[in-house]
Amino acid sequence: MTTGRRVGTVAIAILAAGQLLLFPITSPIGPRAVRAAADIVRILIGPADSLDPARQGDIGSAAISAQLFETLTAIDGALQTRPALAASWEFRDSGRTVVFHLRPDQAFSDGSPLTAADVVRSWFRIIDPAHPSPLVSLMGDVDGALAYAHGDSADPGSVGLSADGNDVTVRLNRPATDFPTIVSSPTFAVVPAGIDRTPSTLQAGHGFVGSGGYVLSSDGPAKTTLTANDHYWAGPPAIPTVELVHDIGGRSDVAAFEDGDVDIADVAPFDATWLAYDPTLGPELRRTDGLSLQYYGFDTSRPPFDDVRVRQAFARAVDWRRLIALASTGTGIPATGMVPPGIPGRTATDFLPPHDPDGARGLLAAAGYPGGSGFPTTTLLGGGIEDRAFAAELRRELGVTVQVEIQGDGFFDRLTDDPPDMFSMGWIADYPGPNDFLGILLGSGASNNYGRWSSAPFDGAIGEALTASDPGTVRAAFDRAEGIVRDEVPAIPLTYDVDWSLARTGLLGAYTNGLGIIRMAGLAWRR
Repeated sequence: MTTGRRVGTVAIAILAAGQLLLFPITSPIGPRAVRAAADIVRILIGPADSLDPARQGDIGSAAISAQLFETLTAIDGALQTRPALAASWEFRDSGRTVVFHLRPDQAFSDGSPLTAADVVRSWFRIIDPAHPSPLVSLMGDVDGALAYAHGDSADPGSVGLSADGNDVTVRLNRPATDFPTIVSSPTFAVVPAGIDRTPSTLQAGHGFVGSGGYVLSSDGPAKTTLTANDHYWAGPPAIPTVELVHDIGGRSDVAAFEDGDVDIADVAPFDATWLAYDPTLGPELRRTDGLSLQYYGFDTSRPPFDDVRVRQAFARAVDWRRLIALASTGTGIPATGMVPPGIPGRTATDFLPPHDPDGARGLLAAAGYPGGSGFPTTTLLGGGIEDRAFAAELRRELGVTVQVEIQGDGFFDRLTDDPPDMFSMGWIADYPGPNDFLGILLGSGASNNYGRWSSAPFDGAIGEALTASDPGTVRAAFDRAEGIVRDEVPAIPLTYDVDWSLARTGLLGAYTNGLGIIRMAGLAWRR
């Protein structure tokens, strides 16, 4: 969930309260607070930029569209892959083919049949050559998919997707045993056939057609209303109505929760420090170790950051642990690599660039900029507190100037059309796997590789990790890829995020797993 899902450092604050699944709250029960009626839950969340799963690339949009459109699989609270629209799946041909068996007699929200052909058509929209998804790289394991998306093949038959009765057969270009996990990403959600020809399909009201737990009843700048889908594969959700509140009249998130106007709300880390001791709100405070990363990226396609020595100098001039500890005010955990804790297959190896200011000055001099002389002003597209601290460190240690530019609307268009020298990026897991933070972000030609870096050894390590069957070999290959990132510095990992939220006492299903998307169909009020 981009996605995973991709977000800028400013936008990441709109994360919902983690993915909520069918488990009870395990925190202590505090004094009873104001709550909604039994037939409604109100969630404070930002509005969606797009509700189309194949067209979105940000967590805010995915957090809403995931309620409206369902995937074949889902991730539970223990980060295990579970059946959703697919009742089961099986691998064939030594892992190079996977067949998903759909549940029988499924329907879209309007009662029309949901078939294997709908799945294939939905997934072809991800690789549409005219409008490829921002997360098209997630289709990289499907034979012929990226060649089709890039226009190298115009034959849909060259893509390893087919429907036969109730089965979806996927021909893979590697033994991708993690593919059922990958397709849990909201990008792979199943949409109705009319989505491209009938505008009302995505508009609130009677014309809306979806496959998820809820349908879109109304949509406005202040509030979006979702109502239960009577045709949902798991049965109508326990909560008939969910209100997504976008405007709280200038109040803080905590105030809106305390006033009883929302039942789930994100809160800032500095608010969490005092909320933990509040006798009323403290028991309703939730912490989630997010499966997410904040990092700096370099535009490696042009000077000066096409020179690895310059990137190494920037990385080694800074004591990253100290900078993050002082600048982040506890909002994140200092990163030790690209892959955050909690991702299955991650090791505890430290891949943070070494702090070596003298060596950094030597590297910059070797690149032709002794003492920073002649080095151009560097634009860093960011806006976080740590950005200015980073700029000050580089001025002191290397004699270079970093100009911080605040991220605004069109952030991703800017990265594509007019890339800055450096950028600050936040990434939330699309699915819980190391490659979502390595190959998806830094692989040669990957759609989310905004720094345009390319490394044959890195790609080789990723390829080995993705094709090996032995878990030890897989871990070693991903570690080798992390080591290449540390040495070549296409990116500098900064922090792993810690997310805080308030959830009303008595609201069941408030179990979080760090993927940043609420599974609203699993919510219920304790009777």
